[in-house]
Amino acid sequence: MNLFRNLLFWIVLALAGALVAQLLVQDPGYVLVRYGGNDYTTNVPKAILMTVALLAGLWLAWKVLSLPFAAVRRHRKKQARARLIDGLDALHQGHWSRAEKSLALAARSDDVAAIAHVGAAQAAAARGDSGASAQHLDALGNAHPTTRALAAAELALAEDRADDALSALDAPAAQPLPPRGLILRARALAALGRAGEAYGLLGALRQQQAYPAERLGRFEAQWAEAALREAADANVLADRWEALPKPLKSEPAAVAAYAERAAALRWEEAAAKSLEQALDTRWDESLAALYGRLPIGRLDARRGNAERWLSAHPASPALLVTLAQLARAQGQWPQAEAYLHRALAQGANSDAWEELGHGFAEAGDDARARLSYANALRAARGEAASELPGRDLRQKIFDEAVVEERDEHGMPRLRG
Repeated sequence: MNLFRNLLFWIVLALAGALVAQLLVQDPGYVLVRYGGNDYTTNVPKAILMTVALLAGLWLAWKVLSLPFAAVRRHRKKQARARLIDGLDALHQGHWSRAEKSLALAARSDDVAAIAHVGAAQAAAARGDSGASAQHLDALGNAHPTTRALAAAELALAEDRADDALSALDAPAAQPLPPRGLILRARALAALGRAGEAYGLLGALRQQQAYPAERLGRFEAQWAEAALREAADANVLADRWEALPKPLKSEPAAVAAYAERAAALRWEEAAAKSLEQALDTRWDESLAALYGRLPIGRLDARRGNAERWLSAHPASPALLVTLAQLARAQGQWPQAEAYLHRALAQGANSDAWEELGHGFAEAGDDARARLSYANALRAARGEAASELPGRDLRQKIFDEAVVEERDEHGMPRLRG
């Protein structure tokens, strides 16, 4: 296609030249130039040739005179690029002083000034000179506002100055923010306890492909959990929960955040329902433990649900501890103690020992309460627990009877 256009252009040009030549042959014209009291006459073709020759001579003279200056400019650009490459390589290797010096010299060239000043600022910050780092960024001035904002925000976040990072990114001259700017802004918002706003940037981050999908998914879960915990009132909490995609509503971290925040806001029904729906959908030990730990009342209903789940998950230590907590809250310590010994037989951790300590303390059994609390500390440190006194042979046999085995796939299997 390009060849056809070029050929057509030269054909048209040749035809136009032939037409002009034909006209000039028929009437070569007359040109009179009067200068300094003298008259110079010629025809049009000669006048055109003389004009072209004059312009070509002037152009050639200009090229010859500008050759030294062009050579100097080329040398400076080559030198600046060499310094930039050397500086960036030194920055990558961690030679901060050498990197800053090379990049500062490279920044004298306008062609590489922006990237050189940014690299020099990073090198100065890496060696702990925040004043020099700020000077390098200030040298960017108003010529590169977006680049300056991104560099300033990144350095501020590295120093845990999220307020300064957000101020730099929100500068009017830096708008609109490129993908990296959106990432930095979301990070700054999350660090400032404004995860709800960071979560709102996910759509733009996906659209601009700022992160791989897998990494964005991790950020989505992280910011969603933080946004739920930051909800100021029940209405904000409900709005944020309803805005979550369905798969995220069954993620343990998000469900736990919603349930705990709902309980803190005295929204007990919502807290309990969220845990119940999540556990009915996908079993999770951490949520089972949280179900018994939340101070939300509804003891009879919660215990009924826990006993229903126990038939499907008889070897769940967290569920057994939850049942013990609910039974103790209902004043049924003997049943709670039985659940706790069964949980310990299933490999429960320090939570079960701590709950035993609470129960023994309420029952007035100080000796076993102290031993249970000590065992909770030992279990938290990964040490072996001491045996509780007063467990007869029949009770020990019962504990051993419910100890789980595991099949060849690692799945729990009760003896029986």
